[in-house]
Amino acid sequence: NVVMMKYLLILLGFLLSTNAFHTNPSNHIRPIRTFGLSASSSTSKTETTPAAPTNKVKILKDAEAVGSEIRSIVSQAATEAIAQKGSFALAIPGGSILKMLAGPIPNKEEWTSKTTLVYVNHKCVKMDDGELATHAKASKLFLDSWEGVNAIIMDGTDDGQAEAASYENKIRQISDDVLPKCQETGLPIFDLSLIGVGDDGHIGSLYPNREEVLVDSNWVLPVAMKDPPSITLSLPLMKASKQVVVAACGVSDKYPKGKSEGMRRAIVEEQESLTSFPAVGLRDCALWVMDEAAASALGEEYNSQAE
Repeated sequence: NVVMMKYLLILLGFLLSTNAFHTNPSNHIRPIRTFGLSASSSTSKTETTPAAPTNKVKILKDAEAVGSEIRSIVSQAATEAIAQKGSFALAIPGGSILKMLAGPIPNKEEWTSKTTLVYVNHKCVKMDDGELATHAKASKLFLDSWEGVNAIIMDGTDDGQAEAASYENKIRQISDDVLPKCQETGLPIFDLSLIGVGDDGHIGSLYPNREEVLVDSNWVLPVAMKDPPSITLSLPLMKASKQVVVAACGVSDKYPKGKSEGMRRAIVEEQESLTSFPAVGLRDCALWVMDEAAASALGEEYNSQAE
């Protein structure tokens, strides 16, 4: 018995030293699993990413053409998803993409009532705040005319931590028939995620030189960068979509070349990393749709295929 006890103690010490297992709150032992990037990884902060493939960049004449293309992509994705599983799961951001969705959209009467809509990011404000709430802006621009759409909205408080936890729980409660989960990662798979890119490279509310872009342990994150705070889908959740589409267009007196510098950094700049310009995290999965102005700094390799 003494010998047996020694062997058991040696075996226990070996298992503890390997750190191969940990216990979760329900006291079941399971292997450690991580998804994609880790916020504690020093390499993920500075690693560069290959440029986006040329066949994943679609260049159209102007902002009107880009808007029309985005609406067509939404309608087509909805039609295909409903044919496959009877429903359509769509994620949208705020900003200029809301205006793109406000135009005429094909066959919407056939799919809006079977659509579940989630926001990629949203300020922590009341949902009827016409100046700050993406939901209020979307409702005014197009959502009120999308008959029967199931929009997943926030609770309408200014508590970023609570709003992120609540919104993630609401997404988790969407049935697998509507929002299936990846068997390997457990992440929900939207049929389509539309993403905008800020001049500083932010996507959703994942901003440069902040840790949120590296977090993969949550589906929804609070971002206390501004007042009021925001919530945002995590990068792994954005990338898990069946189809990811980035849209960029429009010029102004201040920016006569539109979003050209942002698109150059997002798509081709070799020195950019995930933390310096978060949009590079979508290079390997997104379709980039932009106007000629936004594409003007990408180089001949990309512009030679402009439509």
